[in-house]
Amino acid sequence: MEIKPQAAVLPKEADLEQGKYGPVFPKTPACYGFTIVAKVKPGRAEAMREYGNVLAEALEKDPYLLAPLKLHYLRWVLFDDDTRFMYQGIFDTDFDKYTEDAIALFGKAQVSTAFENLEGFPEDWKTNPEAFGRFVREHHCPSFIEYGEYPFVTADEIKKALRIKSALSEMLDQLQ
Repeated sequence: MEIKPQAAVLPKEADLEQGKYGPVFPKTPACYGFTIVAKVKPGRAEAMREYGNVLAEALEKDPYLLAPLKLHYLRWVLFDDDTRFMYQGIFDTDFDKYTEDAIALFGKAQVSTAFENLEGFPEDWKTNPEAFGRFVREHHCPSFIEYGEYPFVTADEIKKALRIKSALSEMLDQLQ
C-alpha cells in the first residue's frame, strides 16, 4: 500500500453546502479542522494561559478526556501582546459533530472553556450550540489549501497502526 502525500485547495465559504451551524467544509487530506482568531477580553490573557495548565493537568489525570473530539492536534496561540488568541484544531469529524461533541464533553466534565475569555463568546454556550457554532464561524479563518503527509488517515487508524507496530516489534524481540 503506497501512502502518497496530497494537497487540496478549498473553495470559498460562499460556495459550500450549509450545515446546522454554517458551511460544511469538505474533508481534506489533513482531515477536518478550523482556525479561530478572536480578541481576548481585557485582562484575561493570564486566565487563558492558566486554562492551558488546567487542561494539561486534566489530561495527565485522564489522557482520554478529549477522545470524543477525535483530535489529531490542537494549537493555542496568544499574540499581538496577548490581546488576540488563535485556536487551531485538526480532527476527524465534521464541524457540526465537533461542536456538539465539544459542548457535551465540557458539560459531562463540568468544566468551562477557555473561549469564555474571548470577546463576544456567548454566555449560554453550554445550552445553545447554535450560538457556540455562530461564534466559531464568525471567528473562523478558513484555510485555502491543506496538505496531508498521510492523507485522509484518522487518529484511530494512526493509533491502531502504532499498536500493531508495537506488537510486531515485541513479537520479533521474543523470537530472538
